[in-house]
Amino acid sequence: MGKAVIPQVPQRTGRDFGGRRGGGAATRIVEIRRRKRFAAARLWANFAVLMTLLFAALGLVVIPQATGSQTYTVPTNSMAPTYSAGTFIVVKPTALSGLKYGDIVTYEPTPGSGEVRTQRIVGFGAMQDGERTLITKGDNANANDPEPVRARQIKGKLLYAIPLVGYLTGALGDADREQWMMLAVAGLIGQCVLLIVLGARRRRRAG
Repeated sequence: MGKAVIPQVPQRTGRDFGGRRGGGAATRIVEIRRRKRFAAARLWANFAVLMTLLFAALGLVVIPQATGSQTYTVPTNSMAPTYSAGTFIVVKPTALSGLKYGDIVTYEPTPGSGEVRTQRIVGFGAMQDGERTLITKGDNANANDPEPVRARQIKGKLLYAIPLVGYLTGALGDADREQWMMLAVAGLIGQCVLLIVLGARRRRRAG
């Protein structure tokens, strides 16, 4: 009596499923899922960049203009480490009567020169004619500034500061700096919006 012959079942490979190398339903599902995850990650990355640029636009341009403030760059380390050189500062116009001990004030050492200095108020004084003055000092200095600050020298009080950004804004120069910053931010935001829209379309097509 002969031995029973058991038919051999051929092993299926990626080529056997669908007739394509590396194909097969399971492989295609894995690939689709991988592409969806990649598209979602790219979409969130674009969104994060967009939010960063929006906050940058608010801090560098929108809020200063809305509050009538002026922007400057800290040129030295006299206020380090709190406000080191290169710090971008937003200064809101404030009269001497609205300032108090401990405020950070920006003023012109020589009125009309355009050169400004940012120091901390450590006291108040008065001229011989009774005019009130400020006594200022850098956080990184060992002594008070030698000259008092008069009302006509004051540009305003610090509203907020952004470290290191002053190097970038300073490179644009004082003339039309805000216009260039607004154009740059608008262009980057437009690019990010385009990337998000394109990513969303690709995701819908893949789904």
